[in-house]
Amino acid sequence: MKVIKRDGTIVDYDREKIRVAIQKANNEVSKKYRATDEEINEIIAYIEELKKSRILVEDIQDIIEEKLMSLDKYQLAKEYITYRYTRALVRKANTTDQSIKELIEGESEYWNNENSNKNAKVVTTQRDYLAGITSTDITRRFLLPEDMLKDNDEGIIHFHDADYFAQNALHNCDLINLEDMLQNGTNINGVMIEKPHKFLTAMTIATQIITAVTSSQYGGATVTMTHLAPFVRDSYNIYLKKYRDRKLPEDQVVKFAKEDLAKEISDGVQTFQYQINSMTTTNGQSPFLSVCLYLGETDEYKEELAMIIEEVLKQRILGMKNEKGVYITPAFPKLLYVLEEDNIHEDSKYWYLTKLAAKCTAKRMVPDYISEKKMLELKIDKNGNGNCYPCMGCRSFLTPYVDPKTNKPKYYGRFNQGVVTINLVDVALSSGGDFKKFWKIYDERLELCHKALQIRHERLAKATSDVAPILWQYGALARLKKGESIHQLLHGGYSTISLGYAGLYECVKYMTGHSHTDNGKGKDFGLEVMKKLNDKCKEWKAAEDIDYSVYGTPIESTTYKFAKCLQKRFGKIKGITDKNYITNSYHVPVFEEIDAFSKLKLESQFQQLSPGGAISYVETPNLQENLEVVLQLIKFIYDNIMYAELNTKSDYCQKCGYDGEILIDDNLEWYCPNCGNRDHSTLNVARRTCGYIGSNFWNKGRTQEIKERVLHIDNKDDVDDDCDCDDCKHQHEEENKEENVENKVQKNELVLTR
Repeated sequence: MKVIKRDGTIVDYDREKIRVAIQKANNEVSKKYRATDEEINEIIAYIEELKKSRILVEDIQDIIEEKLMSLDKYQLAKEYITYRYTRALVRKANTTDQSIKELIEGESEYWNNENSNKNAKVVTTQRDYLAGITSTDITRRFLLPEDMLKDNDEGIIHFHDADYFAQNALHNCDLINLEDMLQNGTNINGVMIEKPHKFLTAMTIATQIITAVTSSQYGGATVTMTHLAPFVRDSYNIYLKKYRDRKLPEDQVVKFAKEDLAKEISDGVQTFQYQINSMTTTNGQSPFLSVCLYLGETDEYKEELAMIIEEVLKQRILGMKNEKGVYITPAFPKLLYVLEEDNIHEDSKYWYLTKLAAKCTAKRMVPDYISEKKMLELKIDKNGNGNCYPCMGCRSFLTPYVDPKTNKPKYYGRFNQGVVTINLVDVALSSGGDFKKFWKIYDERLELCHKALQIRHERLAKATSDVAPILWQYGALARLKKGESIHQLLHGGYSTISLGYAGLYECVKYMTGHSHTDNGKGKDFGLEVMKKLNDKCKEWKAAEDIDYSVYGTPIESTTYKFAKCLQKRFGKIKGITDKNYITNSYHVPVFEEIDAFSKLKLESQFQQLSPGGAISYVETPNLQENLEVVLQLIKFIYDNIMYAELNTKSDYCQKCGYDGEILIDDNLEWYCPNCGNRDHSTLNVARRTCGYIGSNFWNKGRTQEIKERVLHIDNKDDVDDDCDCDDCKHQHEEENKEENVENKVQKNELVLTR
């Protein structure tokens, strides 16, 4: 007889293991409750008389429990059940112990590349990871159902951030309400922080707030510079008074006050940037922060806000020095520049800021761009008004919400509860290409995600305001009383909870044989898949008064997990599972040749169906000498897509001083093409991965994805600014052939196809 163990391995049946297990339980009870040797032999004989060729180890244990109870050995049966449970804990603990050992020894590829913004070798990050391993262990053993764990482990779904789930108080991401905290005061670690009276003080306090808030959550956070603008005016008034008190002529008063103000704005922005990049949260990293630059958020302080935006962009263009004293691209904060009528045209008042933003993007990969025009069309609140607001962190967007107390839109102070992601590729492969089976399996998997999201929600609902006073009592997200439940903030649209998805391209390709970029069968099926996600979210929201929302999951490291799980379950299928990654959300696959404008135009249709968050991008060469190209792309974003970014390269080799692109070889190892340096500690590499800029390298799956990215802009094509064709795959090769020949591309001059 063979015994099938829990991990699927098959071993020879050994009667002595049964005897030992029962004897160990015997030792825990008094003599009168023990099983005799004869009774133990009887149980063993019963199992052997079943004459099974194979038997599950769990079935053997069930039989032992049943036989002990049939012999009236209830106390012994109880001890055996306890022994069995304890053994299960030990088995799971061994996995945890191994994870801890690998992390501490620093030799694990998984831990060293788990997050491209975390350095697993430093103690602060290790401390966070150690806590995460413990949380994951508790989550797996006590908090999630076995069937859900199995589906998570097999890559059918992904239950995000299990390493923070053991604490019922932690949410995902948010828009920090700096206005409330700065204007009305706040409290950090029991210390009252009163309203500041100068811009520099306000910026310093803002960084302290950001660090405290991001230490009390696990996802990204966003603040807006609009909330700092009033303090610029306060500082200016202080300087005016200073020079007026000296009885200077008014023209000198104004001149000197403006000079002092410019210096303070510069100092304030520099303080903010240095603080954000040098402070460490309890998560063992710099705050995952985005900063919104949106002139349209204020009329009263628009001029002051423009001054801040200009200085933020100038300092980001400069960059920050690495340990060698060379200016490089910092990962944080991410900048979100909102395009609007006041800054999108050459004759717009603030066009100079957009030109500065373009220069910054070409050199430092930020800012990313939000189109006010498209967002006002897509984000309609219950009063019928369009709204424009930033994402929380890298891409998670709130749903439109009107505060019932004021009947006005409210965005800052709101948050996301968490994410569960469905693997669309697995749905397709599980169906075998049968469309009827696909929709049936899809429904089943979505309900599995729904159940997992409910578990997330219910756990967070147990929290009170005391667990994170900075969030719930002192203005970041609410002003609740001490001990008050946060439950009310989880319903009625105040917060969102995200149904994520990944691998739309591979799903569509397998089911239809076409990419979703084909403007035909593939695209239609892809949109149908996306609409199903939204229909389910609407259904759940109506039933539970919880704002479920569709989210284009970043899957930075999970892309590798999903790919490996798919290969294990289905083998390597050409064009579907033959890579170490799957495609993020609705994106055009990184290896597919497509021009920048076509890509953005196509993806805009899918982005509309990801209301809970998504971002599109284009890969570009070095555009620092071609800012006109960047500005063309920015204008196209404004008219066509709500949220997009440009990915360039920003690298530096500390050994030889090379500042061109650091490359990846066929073994997925990074190296300097100038001197051959492969030492990660002396290579400064910045790449956009999943919204944020990563700078601590990536796992094999994401590295392969980065290596296979094609440029969406080249040096051969021409701009067709007058074309109004709706076909986003158009090339117009014949009609432009003669013009392309006549308009030869000059050296270092870049032009585009639209």
